[in-house]
Amino acid sequence: MTTTTTPDESSDTSMTDEEYGAHRASHALWAGSSVLITDERGRVLVQHVDYLDTCLLPGGAVEKGESPARAAARELREELGVTARVERGLAVDWVSPGGMDAPAVMRFPGELLHVFDGGTWDDERIAAIRLPESEITAVEWAEPALLPGLLAPRDARRALAALRARIGAAGTVLLEDGVPLVPTVLDRAGVLGTPRPRHHLTFQAAGRVPGTDTPVRQAWVWAFAPDGRVLVLLDPDTGAACLPGGAPEPADRGDLVATVCREAAEEAAARLTGITYIGHLPDPGQGCLRVRYAARLDGLGPSAADPATGRTYLRVLATPEQALFLFDWGPVDGAAQLAAAHRARGLLRIPRAAPRPVTELAGPAAFSAR
Repeated sequence: MTTTTTPDESSDTSMTDEEYGAHRASHALWAGSSVLITDERGRVLVQHVDYLDTCLLPGGAVEKGESPARAAARELREELGVTARVERGLAVDWVSPGGMDAPAVMRFPGELLHVFDGGTWDDERIAAIRLPESEITAVEWAEPALLPGLLAPRDARRALAALRARIGAAGTVLLEDGVPLVPTVLDRAGVLGTPRPRHHLTFQAAGRVPGTDTPVRQAWVWAFAPDGRVLVLLDPDTGAACLPGGAPEPADRGDLVATVCREAAEEAAARLTGITYIGHLPDPGQGCLRVRYAARLDGLGPSAADPATGRTYLRVLATPEQALFLFDWGPVDGAAQLAAAHRARGLLRIPRAAPRPVTELAGPAAFSAR
C-alpha cells in the first residue's frame, strides 16, 4: 500500500506505509496535560515539586495510547490522590522547541500541552488531597497575579491564559508558547495580571440606606443590560476590574443615587434607570461603608477619559458570575452580594443571563428591553 503525502509535501511523490510512518516519527512531538483548579476565592492550585525550583500546575506527560483528558485525570490521582472526571478543555499550547529551555541532550522536539478545567474546589475537596511520597512536596493556592513569581514564565503565561479562557467563556484558546493566537479583551487588558483588591467584608442586604453616622466611601452599581449581563470596567493599564461607581462628592449633596449616576456617566458614559439599593458593607478598617445598588443599563455613550483618573476604561458585559471571578470578596460575602444583585435583577424584570462570552463595548450602544 501507499499513503498520500501531506498537503505541504510535493504532490508527485508517494510513500509506503513504512516510509510514511518513519517520516512522521521523525517529526514527532511530546504531548502533555495539566489541570487548572481554583478554590472558592479564585486562587489557583500550584504544586511544589522536588525536581524544579519553580512550581507547576497538576499534570504531566501523556503516555503512549493515552488521550490528553485521561492523562489529566490520571495525574490528578497520582499527584493529589483525587479521582475526578476531566472533560472541559481550556487551552492547547504549542510549546516550541526553543520555548522550554530543555538541555540539548533531550532533543526536545516541541510539545502540545493541553490545559483542562479542574473546576472550583470547596474546603471538603481540598481536605481530601493526599500527596505522594515523592515528587510533590506541597501545594499552594496562589492569587492569579502571583503566578509569574511561582511558575516558569511560559507556564505562568499558559495558566493565566487558561484562567481567562475559563472566565471569558469563549471556548478553548489556542496558544503558542503561552500567548493566545487570538487574544480576547481579557487577554488584551491583562486581566488578573495584578492582584485583585482584597475586600473580605460582611455584606448586609438591607431595604434602605443606613443612617449618616458612618461615612460612605464608595457606591458601586450592578448595572444590568437587558440580557441579564452586567457592565464591568477594566483598567487599561493594569487590567483591574471594577463595577461602575465611586466616591461621593460635594456636588452630589449626600444623594448616593446621584453619586452612582454621576460616576457611571463619568467612568463609562453609562445611562442608568431603576436604581435600587441592595445593601452595604461595613469597612471597620477604613471606618466607612461601601454601598451597593442595582440598576438597568439603558445605554452607553462614546468612551471617554474618566475626569477623576484620566483613564479611558475598557467596558465589557459579563454575566454576574463571570464578574465575581474578577474580585476577591471572599466566598461567603461575594455569594451574598451576588444573591442580592440577582434579587434586584428580578425586581427590575430582567432575565438571568445565559452563559456566553465576555463582550467588549467599544462604541456607543443603546439597549432595549426584551
